[in-house]
Parts: sequence; structure tokens; C-alpha cells
Amino acid sequence: MLKKELRAKYVVLRKALSEDEIEEKSLAIANELLRLPIWDKVYFHIFLPITEQKEVNTEYILHLLSGKDKEILVSQANFDTRKMKHFLLTDNTKLKKNQYNIPEPVDGIEVPSSKIDVVFVPLLAFDAKGHRVGYGKGFYDNLLSECKPDVIKIGLCHFESEEFIDDVFEKDVQLDYCVTPTAVYSF
Repeated sequence: MLKKELRAKYVVLRKALSEDEIEEKSLAIANELLRLPIWDKVYFHIFLPITEQKEVNTEYILHLLSGKDKEILVSQANFDTRKMKHFLLTDNTKLKKNQYNIPEPVDGIEVPSSKIDVVFVPLLAFDAKGHRVGYGKGFYDNLLSECKPDVIKIGLCHFESEEFIDDVFEKDVQLDYCVTPTAVYSF
């Protein structure tokens, strides 16, 4: 399927999820993450979910990261440049939803992309080769291209893998893993 078709399909599937289903799936994803060989890393970039889009609730992952004393980074998006600035998430970090309902830090301690060890990537769908379909704005392709070459890229998805995405582009950055409520896919 084409990315456009997959976007349409998975937006509908996500809209059909109840709040309870999202919570169950999100908790299961957090538990699956414990199986990954990432816990010796220090800097973890995580997205804060757009609840209106029924994204994976990353609160459970935040608890894991915090409990393991990891440095947690969250971003501010610039929709003109399609780039993100990353800030250390602390007890003092003030969050505010932007015009797209994305919770973002108002300010804080900025950390360069080159410091990031692990990136949790929001997505709508992915395929058996680690290609992903997001909202199509390119924010994460830009972020991942700025990170060090060995950054670990982990997609988080409510649903299992598609077999194949037909229109993968050269600039599309592949995932290393994708975690769903029932499986860890390694690429």
C-alpha cells in the first residue's frame, strides 16, 4: 500500500480505539520495551502524545525512564522549518499544547540532537523492513538525520506490521525496532 492509503487506514483504526484500549495497549508497549537492549543508554528522546489523535500514551514509558534515572528529552516543533529543539524534561518543565495539540516544553535546558542515544518515534503504521508512516511532515526524518549514526530508533505503534510500504523514499529513515502491544520487531 501507499503511505497515503496507510495513513487513511490507520487514522480510522486509531479513531475506533476506546480510551481503555489505548491505555491497555500503551501499558503493554511499555512492558515490551523492557525486553530491548537499550537500558544502558543515557539520553532518551520521547514524544508526548497528541491525545486527540489517540497516539500511544507515553506516560508509562516516562515512568520507566524516570525510574531508571535516564535523561529524558522532549521537543518543541517549528512548523516553518520542520525541525525540533530538544529540552531536558525535569520537574520544573512547563508544558503547553501548540496549535496542533502537541504538548511541548515552554523553555528549559536545550540539548543538541547529537547527544540523543534513543529516539521513540510516533507513527501510524510500519512495515516488515522497518519503514514507517507518520503524518507526513518529515519532523522525525529531520531529527533522525541530525542524530549520531548509532542512535537507536524505536517506533511505537498500537497495531502490528504491514507487509510492505510501496512508496518508501531515499530520505526515509528506517527504524531499528518497532514495539506494539504484543511484539517487538527488530530490523
